[in-house]
Amino acid sequence: MSTLKEFKCEICGIVTANPIHWFVIECGDVKLSVHKWNLEVASGPAARHFCGEAHAQVFISRWFDSVCVPLKR
Repeated sequence: MSTLKEFKCEICGIVTANPIHWFVIECGDVKLSVHKWNLEVASGPAARHFCGEAHAQVFISRWFDSVCVPLKR
C-alpha cells in the first residue's frame, strides 16, 4: 500500500498531492537553487515548495532582500 504525500505552498498555503507545474527551491545563506518539480528534490530536508512561478518569484525576491543587504561601512 502506498502513502499519499502532500505538499504545501510556502506562500499561499495551498496543499496538494498532485503538484503539477509546481517548483522546488533549495536555499541557504549563500546559495539558492530552483528546480522544476522533482519528487526526490521536493522530499529533501532543504526543499521549499511553490504552487507556481509567481509564488516561487515572491520567495526568491524575499531571499534576495534578506541576503543582499547593504554593507555597513
